[in-house]
Amino acid sequence: MQANDSQTLVLAVLADGPKHGYAINSGIEELTGERLGAGSLYGALSRLEAKGLIETLEEQGRQRPVQITPAGREVLEKELRAMARVANAGLQNLGVRLT
Repeated sequence: MQANDSQTLVLAVLADGPKHGYAINSGIEELTGERLGAGSLYGALSRLEAKGLIETLEEQGRQRPVQITPAGREVLEKELRAMARVANAGLQNLGVRLT
């Protein structure tokens, strides 16, 4: 999985509310059937925070929950719309009917 893919997955999981690392990875597993490695997950979190697309909330014990920012929501929507266009075109090219 590429870095940008892992960032998109993190943003998609955070779109429904704040989560800590383990919960983010569990959400990614529900979406994809696979978990990210710790380096990929925490690397994605660092890059997203540096870009202002997520922010860290107050620690809850040992957990550091993060949430998506308004800028992160905009970036995620743009990325998902682009992915949907590609997926739809690819499916049509394969002759798969869209319902």
